Amino acid sequence: MQQYQSQYQSQTMARPRTEVVNAFMRGVYLWMTLGLGVTALLAFGVDQSLGLKQFLFGSGFPYEANPTMLYVLIFAELGLVMGLSFLINKMNPAVAMGLFLLYSALNGLTIGAILLFYSKAAVFQAFIATAGMFAAMSAYGLLTKKDLTSWGSFLFMGLLGIIIASVVNIFIGSSTMSWIISIIGVIVFTGLTAYDTQQLKIMGQTTDGAGDAAVKKATIMGALRLYLDFINLFLMLLRLLGGRE
Repeated sequence: MQQYQSQYQSQTMARPRTEVVNAFMRGVYLWMTLGLGVTALLAFGVDQSLGLKQFLFGSGFPYEANPTMLYVLIFAELGLVMGLSFLINKMNPAVAMGLFLLYSALNGLTIGAILLFYSKAAVFQAFIATAGMFAAMSAYGLLTKKDLTSWGSFLFMGLLGIIIASVVNIFIGSSTMSWIISIIGVIVFTGLTAYDTQQLKIMGQTTDGAGDAAVKKATIMGALRLYLDFINLFLMLLRLLGGRE
C-alpha cells in the first residue's frame, strides 16, 4: 500500500513540473518564432524596397554602393545582444521584450542585405534545410535522456574558432577557408541547438514560483539563444549551398 502511495505521489509531483517546463518552452518557441517572423518581414522588405536598399548601401546603390549603414547596424545588433545578455536581470520584462524585437528587426535588415547576393532558390533551400535540422535537433535536446552538458565546452571552442577564422578570412578572402568555416559552423550550430534546448528545459524546471517577471525575462533569453542558433545555422547553410548572384 505504501509503495502505491509513493508511486502516486511521485506521479502527481512530476506532472506539475512537466506542465511548468512545457509552458516555459512554449513561451520560448513562441517568442523565437515571433523574432524570426519580424526578421523575415524586414528581410522581405529589403528585397522589395529600393528605398531600403539605398538606406543600407547608400544613395548610389546599385552602382556605387557604400554600405556604411550596414556596419552601423551590425554594431548596434552586437550592443543589443550584449545588453540583453548581461543586463536583462536589471530590466523590466517589457523592455527586454522590446529590445528582442528591435534586435530581430535590425537583424532582418542586415540579413535582407545579405540575401540580395543569393538566388531565391538557394535562400529557399537553405531555409527548408535549416528548419528541418533545427526542429530535429531541438526535439532531440528536449527528449533525450543523455546529459549534453559535456558538449558545452566543445561547442564554445568551435564557436570561438569560427569567429577568429571569420575575422582572419576578411583579410585573406579565401573561398576554401570560407567553405571550411561554413561546414564547421553547421556542425557547431546544429549541436548548439540541441545543447541550448536541453539547457532551457533544465532552466524551465526552476521557473515554478520564480515570479512572473523572472519567467518572462528567462523566456526572452531562451528565445534569443534559439533564435541565434537558427539564424546562424541558416547563414552557414546558405554559404554552403552557394547560388550567389
